[in-house]
Amino acid sequence: MNEPATVDELISVCIARQMEDGDLWAQGIATPLVMAGLLLGKLTRAPQAWFASAIGQGVCREWAPLGLAYVEKQWIGQALVSLGFVTVACELLPRFCPKEFFRPAQVDATGHFNNIIIGHSYERPRLRLPGCGGIADVTTFSRHSYLYVPRHSRTVFVETLDFVSGLGHSPARRAGSGPHYCVTDLGEFDFAHGRMRLIRTFPGQTPASIQARTGFELEVAPDLAPTPPPTPEELDLLRHVIDPLGIRRLETLSGPARQQVLHEILTQEKCNRSDRGPFYRRDAEDTEKAKGTSALSAPLR
Repeated sequence: MNEPATVDELISVCIARQMEDGDLWAQGIATPLVMAGLLLGKLTRAPQAWFASAIGQGVCREWAPLGLAYVEKQWIGQALVSLGFVTVACELLPRFCPKEFFRPAQVDATGHFNNIIIGHSYERPRLRLPGCGGIADVTTFSRHSYLYVPRHSRTVFVETLDFVSGLGHSPARRAGSGPHYCVTDLGEFDFAHGRMRLIRTFPGQTPASIQARTGFELEVAPDLAPTPPPTPEELDLLRHVIDPLGIRRLETLSGPARQQVLHEILTQEKCNRSDRGPFYRRDAEDTEKAKGTSALSAPLR
């Protein structure tokens, strides 16, 4: 526990600190930094938090450690109810307005963001992205949207978007609001007066160094301060209980480094599963859950 916090741990801790007890959070697919942060928040500050999981379109109250190859079994297996996509999009989200962290491919100063294409032609883009997955619908009415960017750069934070798929702070908005908060590998931001503003810096960063990696003029809060470091409890939970495989690291890596870590995680996960190790529940626990006597709320040791 003497090792300093890594950037991925800082991001997850900042996400956890946005939670309040009783929150309903929408938890997306392939977002381990967010998943780790939400689970950390549930174990430290928001024990009554609920999750509307995109994995299986289920509503969960209990939790499980992060997995990679077996993530569906972990989340779908303990859903209180599973709903179809249409029911989730048309009934659950508009009615309960869960809080959610989105990861934009591009974002501008007012919090509009893009997950569709890179390039000025929709028909012939330079890069076609995975798509918005409902973001275009949710952000038009949501009052609880948040952003995170694992690799802060001028290609992400741009003056003008190539395509708008997520609605930010706009005078044309008729419902909801733009993003409240954004965390990156450089610092934390809010959207005071509808424009992105630097409020806290990560270790080794300054307003000047962050501005150099931002494609528009950043506002800086008058009470700018360093991000408070994770507590020993937060680091212990992240490293040994919530994400002992270190899956959260994948979002901060790219290229060969990401490929190497991905291979290591899959190998370790396979070994742990075959050995019935500490990262997975035993069949007896699954049986107890089926009987309605679940011990899943207790952290794994």
